[in-house]
Amino acid sequence: MKKKNNVKPSSANAEQLISELKERANPEKAQKMKRYFKTGEGEYAEGDQFWGVPVPEQRKIAKKYQRLELEELRKLLVHSVHDVRHMALCLLVYKSEKAGTTELVELTHFYLNHISYVSNWDLVDASCRLILGRYLEQRDRSLLYDFAISDNLWERRISIITCLHFIKQRDFDDALRISDILLTDSQDLIQKAVGWMLREIGKIDFDAEYAYLVEDNRYRKMPRTMLRYAIEQFEPELRQKFLSGTV
Repeated sequence: MKKKNNVKPSSANAEQLISELKERANPEKAQKMKRYFKTGEGEYAEGDQFWGVPVPEQRKIAKKYQRLELEELRKLLVHSVHDVRHMALCLLVYKSEKAGTTELVELTHFYLNHISYVSNWDLVDASCRLILGRYLEQRDRSLLYDFAISDNLWERRISIITCLHFIKQRDFDDALRISDILLTDSQDLIQKAVGWMLREIGKIDFDAEYAYLVEDNRYRKMPRTMLRYAIEQFEPELRQKFLSGTV
């Protein structure tokens, strides 16, 4: 039986967390995750490494380390193993959810300064809307438009996924404007992300999504994957009209 790792908040450090995470490594699952997250030669996450620790287990461990200082978090976020970087972002989200204005600024700057390590779609989706979205709620959002035209796939995904925070508050403007920028993006992960955000808008305000899709025949210009994601919850008859281009 493995000895329990009882961590005292005052003494916790990155090395302890990494050790505890590695104890739960699952080589078989790690291989599946390497394939799932496209780590092969020429793929979008080429060379990334996994220990195969399920996300629910990661979150359980993370809760014990919520008081880690940013200096320790940095050691996690720059780690070569995907699971460790995911853990770092979980901790950063925990901190940001409890942060006051001043601390949120510090956490967001830390996040942006290490944005190159947010290097797969799950890392983007688990962090940007919860950290950057909250930070930008009452601030200028031009950063998202800079990201939307970036050559970096993950920055483009951050630009649209962050908008989910605003969408939940019935603020659709940035999501729709950034969707326009990304409307003909060739990357599958961007097409899915834009379609997903449009679908989220439709859940709250069907008319807003519908108007966006039909104005200037946007639905005919966007890639098929993006359209399918966007209209996934439409009534079957209407969905078929969009797919056949007869709206």
